[in-house]
Amino acid sequence: MVVGRQGRIVIPAEIRRELAIEPGDKLIALNDDGELHLLTHAQLVKRLQDLFAHIPKGVSLADELISERREEARHEDDV
Repeated sequence: MVVGRQGRIVIPAEIRRELAIEPGDKLIALNDDGELHLLTHAQLVKRLQDLFAHIPKGVSLADELISERREEARHEDDV
């Protein structure tokens, strides 16, 4: 593939067919430690679900973070 003057690239037709990428599809570009990864929305959602699969259902990471921050703030107030 060649990068055009405006930074555009063309994904070869064979690869688009293999990956079922259609005209108008939106892809997400990720820089993964110096490697370019192009993902569909569904692929990104799947990757994120896999990343957080170890967290039990019903556990709120946001609530845990807020609780941790409040605990840290209490310790800072004590100092």
